[in-house]
Amino acid sequence: MFAIPVAAAAPPAPSAPTIAEVESSAPADAWRPVAPENLMLVDTAKGTLTIELAPGFAPAHVAAIRKLVRDGGFTGGAVVRVQDNYVVQFAAKTAVATANAPGVPATAPTLPAEYERLRAQVPFTPLPFPDAYAPQAGFSDGWPVARDADAAWLVHCYGMVGAGRDLPPSTGDGSELYAVIGHAPRHLDRNMAVVGRVIDGIAPFAALPRGTEALGFYKTDAEKLPITGARLASNVLPGQRPSYEVMRTDTPSFAALIAARANRREPFFLRPAGGVDVCNVRIPVRLMAKH
Repeated sequence: MFAIPVAAAAPPAPSAPTIAEVESSAPADAWRPVAPENLMLVDTAKGTLTIELAPGFAPAHVAAIRKLVRDGGFTGGAVVRVQDNYVVQFAAKTAVATANAPGVPATAPTLPAEYERLRAQVPFTPLPFPDAYAPQAGFSDGWPVARDADAAWLVHCYGMVGAGRDLPPSTGDGSELYAVIGHAPRHLDRNMAVVGRVIDGIAPFAALPRGTEALGFYKTDAEKLPITGARLASNVLPGQRPSYEVMRTDTPSFAALIAARANRREPFFLRPAGGVDVCNVRIPVRLMAKH
């Protein structure tokens, strides 16, 4: 038996910062605040799911979701589906009874298929590595996106939130939402309306018991996790309103973060990967003092 020689790993550049160092040293102008009207808080006995909505990509869906929240539509709803390595899905009160299969009732008001935007409408910071699902992947205003020659779209990374629908494209109404809790299901890109992403509190929901029915739906009402309330931060009293900031993706700090993510420099890593997928670039989010 012959031993296969292994080249010694090149030591990391001592002057290159780690991911944690990039994040902690990012100046104030490397961050953008999450607008209170785009911050959705979904309360349950397991904790609060904090979602940043994306009106720049799905304006009609976001408007419908905001109205549902303000009208109390999600209060009394429930988590109705948890599919392993895929999604956790929750439904507004009116949709819970019918949320035992994909989509919404055929009689529900429907929204346009907001699956992509014109390329020229979306500011773009390219990721300097190839993407398996699109000609180019990158970031726009703190969101992970992909694009081709004509269009740009949000991609299904971990924590991204989409709107459930039936088979016809324009059959969602914003009353059933799912959050990705597994390996990025990029095959859903441009087939579902991505309306936002979870920026805080996803862990308890990703750990919920898996549903035993088809697609991970719960079989009985007793298995469903009730939604005790849902709010927009813009409707929370001053002084009690949560405030978050997202790292801007058009800054030198974020470029340094991509480099650090593609070439891990922490002592544990012997051989840098030399590349990174768009969904493996965690966009930093930080909780600020309530105001």
